[in-house]
Amino acid sequence: MAGDDADRDFVATQGRADGFGERLLGSLLDRSHTMPPQQIPPLIAHEISTIGGRDVTVLLQDYDQMTLVPLPGERLVLGPPQPIDDSLAGLAFQTDQIVQSRRQGSLRLYIPLLDGVDRVGVLAFTLDDHDDLDEQARPWVRRLAGLVADILVTKSLYTDQFFQARRRRPMSLSAEMQWQLLPPLMMATPQVSVAGALEPAYDVAGDSFDYALNGPILHVCMIDAMGHGLDAAVMATLAIGAYRHARRTDVELADLYAAMDAAVASQFEPDRFATAQMARLDVGTGRLEWVNAGHPPPLLIRHAQVVGELDSPTTLPVGFGGATPIVTDRMLQPGDRVLFFTDGLTEEHVSGGAEFGDARLHELIERVEADGVPVQESVRRLSGILMRARGGSTNDDSTLLMIEWNGKSIDGRLIARSPEIG
Repeated sequence: MAGDDADRDFVATQGRADGFGERLLGSLLDRSHTMPPQQIPPLIAHEISTIGGRDVTVLLQDYDQMTLVPLPGERLVLGPPQPIDDSLAGLAFQTDQIVQSRRQGSLRLYIPLLDGVDRVGVLAFTLDDHDDLDEQARPWVRRLAGLVADILVTKSLYTDQFFQARRRRPMSLSAEMQWQLLPPLMMATPQVSVAGALEPAYDVAGDSFDYALNGPILHVCMIDAMGHGLDAAVMATLAIGAYRHARRTDVELADLYAAMDAAVASQFEPDRFATAQMARLDVGTGRLEWVNAGHPPPLLIRHAQVVGELDSPTTLPVGFGGATPIVTDRMLQPGDRVLFFTDGLTEEHVSGGAEFGDARLHELIERVEADGVPVQESVRRLSGILMRARGGSTNDDSTLLMIEWNGKSIDGRLIARSPEIG
């Protein structure tokens, strides 16, 4: 009987928490619909105050994915930027988990702002007279942060306020064009994960990438347009636009190459070109197909080790009018990761004059992969380590795009694989 009473008390408490959480989220959602962007920060602070929260801070990730910068706004606390690799807010961002800090009877919460799985930033606020966040409160606190992330992303489609907050230094016009062209930096389902990074974040010109998950097929593409500055950005924009246009007509990889090649050749001089890679992954079977048009071969990473390059015949860069490309395929094993990258990553000259090189790249990849972090965190860390290893600057664009095939069905169950495949 005592156990039954305890169960009833738990259910009643859970019901009250859920009901309060639903009202809180409903109020935030309803009021945000027609609210102008500049009123979103005070709305967030007000709704958190209804649960006794104070000192609300919204931190957004900087374009270099190394820093969290505070969003200015009425009723928000505007503190200093927080390093992702050395702060409690950064820990919440890296792990996608709620981080707590207790001090003199109060509880400071750092909750990741996730738009799906895309990392927007971190929501922080303080609750007085609290020890730990109880299990009943955790789900709706995470939902609150998720709703805040969704609102910020939606409102950013028609305001510059949130873009300006993320920038810690001036951005070149070419970089502006490339960032507006990109899909979200990360995407994940039970079957497949994708994450990318661009460097130098504030001055990238000719590098870009794209992806789309259409039914069981993940499409990915990476572009490195010849030259620097605005001309390279225009070419990359055209190439990605041609890729998307052709992809949305459900053509094969060879036809995607042809569409990009024709678009670049029609708008630029005969000596202008862009290197490219296009790939398709069947997320149900793990079959990867790709075409290489002048890029370094992708790297296959298995059990945190670089096990080799995915070599394939290469065709001419787009814009040169190459022959029909040869499509190469490979069966992946569950948990395999594939890293696509542009040549700026390995051809950059480090201090002393030597090229950065493949061996150094492989070493750093394995150092990061040894931590066993998700794809998005692996790419973020690798991008930062590579930039620091090259002295904090680069003479060429460098881009990373990593995919992981999880070897699972759409309901999350592991797909049985034959040991000889892979």
